[in-house]
Amino acid sequence: MQTRISLLLSIVAVAVFTSCSKMGPLSPDYFTVVPNPLEATAGKVPATINGLFPEKYMKKKATVTVTPVLRYAGGETEGQSASFQGEKVQGNNQTIAYRTGGNYTMRTTFPYTEAMQKSALYLKFDARAGKKTYKVPDVKVADGVLATSELVKRTLSSASTAYAADNFQRIVKQKQEANIQFLVNQAIIRTGELKSVSVQQFLSTLRDIQADTEAKAVDNVEISSYASPEGSLKFNTTLAQNRGKNTQDYISKELADKGLKADVNTKYTAEDWEGFQQLVGKSNIQDKEVILRVLSMYQDPEERETQIRNISAAYTELAKEILPQLRRSRIMLNYDLIGRSDDQIKSQYTADPSKLSVDELLYGVGLTSADSEREQILKSATSLYPADYRAYNNLATLAYQRGDYAAAREYVSKALSLNGAAPEANVNNGLLQLLDGNVDAATQSLAKGSGAEALNEALGNLNIMQGNYAQAVKYFGQTASNSAALAQLLSKDYLAANNTLDRISQPDAMTSYLKAIIAARTNNSELAQTCLREAVAKDPSLAALAANDLEFAKINK
Repeated sequence: MQTRISLLLSIVAVAVFTSCSKMGPLSPDYFTVVPNPLEATAGKVPATINGLFPEKYMKKKATVTVTPVLRYAGGETEGQSASFQGEKVQGNNQTIAYRTGGNYTMRTTFPYTEAMQKSALYLKFDARAGKKTYKVPDVKVADGVLATSELVKRTLSSASTAYAADNFQRIVKQKQEANIQFLVNQAIIRTGELKSVSVQQFLSTLRDIQADTEAKAVDNVEISSYASPEGSLKFNTTLAQNRGKNTQDYISKELADKGLKADVNTKYTAEDWEGFQQLVGKSNIQDKEVILRVLSMYQDPEERETQIRNISAAYTELAKEILPQLRRSRIMLNYDLIGRSDDQIKSQYTADPSKLSVDELLYGVGLTSADSEREQILKSATSLYPADYRAYNNLATLAYQRGDYAAAREYVSKALSLNGAAPEANVNNGLLQLLDGNVDAATQSLAKGSGAEALNEALGNLNIMQGNYAQAVKYFGQTASNSAALAQLLSKDYLAANNTLDRISQPDAMTSYLKAIIAARTNNSELAQTCLREAVAKDPSLAALAANDLEFAKINK
């Protein structure tokens, strides 16, 4: 009896084993993966898997679900599954014929994590027909993930930040205008004209310059004298010349009396036709457009003067309101406001920074190369001028450059609270968002960065993180930075990438690391090893990165 039971169990076991093994293991040779090794792009690991079900493999009533799985130390991540069916299955999946088998293509994407560098891509199979299940062993189809694009998170540390410029100008050009009116057909300067508001303001400016020659200086004086266009050309020429001479004599005397020296340049216009047109055009004369159109028909100055006299007789507004304004000398005083010198700014900062303007303080930052001193000046600016975003933004750039990203975020946040449209603060916020992997937030910030000098470089980094390598190269242009070289490397322009790295003014550990990758990709193992040693000597943490980096798979063996 016991023997019969054992025999029955054996038969059952064989039957079960046979039913579960009708669809056996699949050879790795039936699969290709593109790319292989896998490659991280824009924070993801995409893969295209081309598979083959061999002939007489797919059961006519079977459904097979294939799931890509990326396995690595400490875990695994499943990708998007795809299902395939036999000929007698009613469904919407791709049908695979039993007799001939069939090819298929499936695409999947994994969110990248650093552990995936050392990983393997497997395919899992869930095969069943009705209540039957078939055991199909997992198949390994690819090894590892090339994560070179992820180096942008390291090259970002040396990215150019957006500095908010000062508006300090040591020499500020100024103008002061005055007008002296003359009686018809006369060139004598009347005493009453010298008491006009414009002339008195002119004289007041001269006195201010006289009182503070260190802060103000006369550049030159331009005198333009005119005659109204109703006289003869010969008469008006002499009249305009005399008006200019008398005005020049008056100005030269005023300059001499105040101890000021300046070139006085005089020019004259015998017939102020342009001035006449402008004044008539702005006037309330009813027929002004007709008057100007009629007079414009006469190109000869003498004939036009005759017509102006004739029209003036009919339109008294011309004689009373327009022509008197054209009998004048226009005086333009060009002078300079002279700001503090570099030494004066530094001295004043030491004595009492509150006496400096915000632009002088921001300018003063550039007068020292010590970051600690720069930071102190900027903090003084935030204290004295708390409503100006620029000092906060520039403190953020210093914090970013020394790797204190927490402080940089605080300063940028303050700058944006004062001016949410500030292009420099938005660019810096974009860089910080990229460091955190927040690509969407970075995109929004950089969209507000128009006008900031560092914008294109930041956009280059953004495009690397988006996987747009060719576009990144365009944004970087001639920028010599690790990120610019990385974009060229990812575009497989190794010569350009190497040239960019050679042009970096302050090469760092990542500069050497990128050179090592280029050397490895161009089969120069000796140079790759040399550059790797340089990189690790500058930054020992890169040793662990290199150990798992598939770029150096041949070197590490």
